[in-house]
Amino acid sequence: MRQIPSWIRVPLVFFIIFGLTEYVIDSGDEPAFIAEPLIGLFLLLVFLILVAIEAIVGALDNILYQSLDEAAKARYEARRNAPSKILNWINKTYTKLVGTKPIEEEHDLVLDHNYDGIKELDNDLPPWWLYGFYASIIFGAVYLARFHIFSGENQFQELEAEIAQAQIEIEEYKKTAKDLVDFNTVTVLTEASDIANGKSIFETNCIACHKVDGGGGIGPNLTDKHWILGGGIKNVFKTISEGGRDGKGMIAWKQSLKPSEIAQVATYVLQFEGTTPAEPKAPEGEIWIDEEAPVKDIPTEAIEVKTDSVITIEEH
Repeated sequence: MRQIPSWIRVPLVFFIIFGLTEYVIDSGDEPAFIAEPLIGLFLLLVFLILVAIEAIVGALDNILYQSLDEAAKARYEARRNAPSKILNWINKTYTKLVGTKPIEEEHDLVLDHNYDGIKELDNDLPPWWLYGFYASIIFGAVYLARFHIFSGENQFQELEAEIAQAQIEIEEYKKTAKDLVDFNTVTVLTEASDIANGKSIFETNCIACHKVDGGGGIGPNLTDKHWILGGGIKNVFKTISEGGRDGKGMIAWKQSLKPSEIAQVATYVLQFEGTTPAEPKAPEGEIWIDEEAPVKDIPTEAIEVKTDSVITIEEH
């Protein structure tokens, strides 16, 4: 290791420690030293320590050298100036890959071409070029066999498979990502924590218009079967999110509440139906019946008349 110059040794060790730090510490999309300022301070301290170690070792080396006699200094100089084993290995590897001959043997390669004193050598192709050429032939044969003989998946098929897998993963993600819920995918929540949070949101934002028991004030009564903009979880979710009727309905809460919170408060609102408030407001809107509800759940005071895709309610 001492045969490697310090200007290479210090950055090499530093970046090894830096890479290990980034690998061990999970900092999301940001580098660890940016996400955690203490990591940057730690890396700076490591760098300063490495520089200090090099300076101390260099000073000790000089002190020891000055304490040697002339013969020992000569041996030390010879050993320090000896070629590095690593550099020798690099040079030998480079020579083998290039495949050139020493200048002393070039007379064996000279061709009978002479252009104004410029001579031409008959060198063989470099080994690295030949190995690359042979590797490309092998790769081409394997590629031909796989995709043209054994009908392997081409790039378009791989893309389609990856897209299909991505769709599956997206659907799985949506099941747990509550804030991706919308008017089309919302369902009635059953977890006690969701209902409790919906109650808290309702009591914070909604009782001024609907009263704490849902009996209605400025806003409509939430305990009867009548709905101005439609009942059911989907319609209630949409009404809370987008707001009520223009000019006289409630505001759109999508700017203040997350989709998951709107789903929670919509679920809580549906629990008011059938309860008895202290001061119920007169019904507004029409009786709403879920198209998918069984016949036994249709209120006896309403007759459902269906014509094509339109549903009307006649009260008796």
